[in-house]
Amino acid sequence: MYTETKEQSTEIRVEDYADLVKRIAYHMMARMPASVQLDDLVQAGMIGLLEASQKYDGSKGASFETYAGIRIRGAIVDEMRRGDWAPRSVHRNSRRVAEAISRVEGREGRDAEDAEVAAELEIELDEYYSILNDTNASRLFSYEETFDDDASAVDIATTSEFANPQETFTSSSLKQSLAQAITLLPEREKMVLALYYDQELNLKEIGQILGVSESRVSQIHSQAAARLRARLSDWSRTD
Repeated sequence: MYTETKEQSTEIRVEDYADLVKRIAYHMMARMPASVQLDDLVQAGMIGLLEASQKYDGSKGASFETYAGIRIRGAIVDEMRRGDWAPRSVHRNSRRVAEAISRVEGREGRDAEDAEVAAELEIELDEYYSILNDTNASRLFSYEETFDDDASAVDIATTSEFANPQETFTSSSLKQSLAQAITLLPEREKMVLALYYDQELNLKEIGQILGVSESRVSQIHSQAAARLRARLSDWSRTD
């Protein structure tokens, strides 16, 4: 299979990247409930790989592996979103946590601490951690989902040639605001996101680096998502 670019014709053998699909699928399995099968993730990822091979344009600078990796992850997220397994209570609790973080940080003018968020929710700290674990285990987390469960995620893989200019601007602005919000996260939350998404380590590996349990990493991950959602809440009300 091959694709024509503006500058050159680049041959892309899809079969050469099958291991990339499997690697990404294995990585994403770490945040899936037990009911999700690896084969389903691989199948969705292969669809993303095929789409990448058809749409890749080498003249834009990104390597095919980088571009394909984004498309593969996007295809898996889309497939899982279509069959969203999370109970309504999980989504509701996710919103409650984000709102509580927003209120605490608004009052205190600093990062909300775990105990403060639990107190704001009028629950025990153990129950708060249980909510965080349920949130992380029940659904995929993508940065764009942190501010609106019902909003369509921004396509970070590529901008459609038919995209509305205003939508393109909004997506670009969102990503800039998101990047800035991530830099302002508490150091441990920022590190967990970097190790998980940039270095592609699983929760157990991150726990070994930080000297905490896998469950604690899951909690930190979910809290980072809730904090980003709280701090980017204005985007859900943007026209």
